[in-house]
Formats: sequence, C-alpha cells, structure tokens
Amino acid sequence: MAFLLSFSQNLPLNPKLSSLNTPLSSTLNTKRHFIIHTTSFCFILLAQQNPIPQSLAQASTPSKPALNLSNTKSWFQFYGDGFAIRVPPEFEDIMEPEDFNAGASLYGDKAKPRPFAARFASTDGSEVLSVVVRPTNQLKITFLEAQEITDLGSIKEAAKIFVPGGATLYNARTIKIKEDGGFKTYYFYEFERDDQHIALMATVSSGKAIISGATAPCSKWDDDGVKLRSAAISLTAL
Repeated sequence: MAFLLSFSQNLPLNPKLSSLNTPLSSTLNTKRHFIIHTTSFCFILLAQQNPIPQSLAQASTPSKPALNLSNTKSWFQFYGDGFAIRVPPEFEDIMEPEDFNAGASLYGDKAKPRPFAARFASTDGSEVLSVVVRPTNQLKITFLEAQEITDLGSIKEAAKIFVPGGATLYNARTIKIKEDGGFKTYYFYEFERDDQHIALMATVSSGKAIISGATAPCSKWDDDGVKLRSAAISLTAL
C-alpha cells in the first residue's frame, strides 16, 4: 500500500548491503515543489511495492560500532500528536495548510490521513526531516493491533516495510530507550537510494507506527550526516 509520494523510475528489486564506509541545486520555485520532486520521505511507500528479498532478512549481522551522533539537547523540541522530535538549528517548519486540514470534516467518514505529522527543511530545502504516523494495520496486514514494533517482526523482517527495494542498506539496528514504564524498542535504518541518503527511526505506540526520516543528497551527507542522523534518532513516542 502506498501512502506517501512515489518514485517514477523503474528500479531494481535487490538492495545492496554495504559497509558504513561506502560513500554515502539550486532552490526551485517553492519548497513544496522541491520536496515533492526530491526526497520528502517518499522512500517508505516503496518498501511494499518492491519488497526486500528474503536473502537480506537472513543476512548475518556482525557487531556494529556505535553510531556517530550529535548532542541534540540544545535543539528545539517539537511536540506532535503522540511523539516528540528534535529539530536541527536553522531548519524551518514547512507543513502546508492542506497537511493540517487533510482530515477536516469536509471529507466526512472518508477523511484523508495527513501525509505528514511534522515536516522541517534546511533553508535551501535540500535536507528534510519528516515524521509520519500511521495505523500499523496499514503497514502489515494483521487482525491484531500492534503494541510494539517487534509485533511487525524482527529488525530484518521489518526492513521489508521500512526500506524500499533497490536501496543500498548501510545500517540496521535495534535501539532500546528507557522510559517511565521500562524500555521501548525502536528500529533504526540508514540507506541510500536515487542519490539520496536517508536515516529512519521507527517505533509503535497504541497501535500506530511513528516514523521519522531525515534525508539529504548523498553529496551533502559527509558534511551534515551526523546532524541528520541525530535528528531522526531523537524521535520519542509519548
């Protein structure tokens, strides 16, 4: 099921596993036009159109080094419906009015879900931080409401949901964050597709998947990748 923007190119179905050492425009008329035609979190929907082969899910995973992250405590913390996330300095809120009004009463029982729960971009629009919230039964067909992200499968199994086919996967790991009620599990993926580098963090709370994604052109990841990865990982379910 596609619930975000889609790529138009026909891409290979088999993603490539690479080490983290693999190498990771002028502004258009409007930021919205730029984002729609670049990266604006469009990678998720393709995971179901071009599922990752089983061979990836069975790949052995060596011990991983610690992620290179920035201290985000001084960053602005945005609070959304059921989540919070830290926003990098100088990033601007680029939510459009229709994003907020997508579920208005005009649509009645057929109200459209909002494409984004939050969306921020760098001043030139080339780097984007987005949050999407979706019922878990839109991600995986099941009669039961998922309460934890592990209900969607292991980190490798869930890659079929969150990582699009044809992507080069650099990192996949489980992150446990201590909360009042104990530890909550998050899945983190970092991958590349169509000259875009993406860091994605996902968790499940009360039957809803909360997904943050930070994306930038590969040419900018060497300079800004730590900042963007840190922003994606700052996601917290409330």
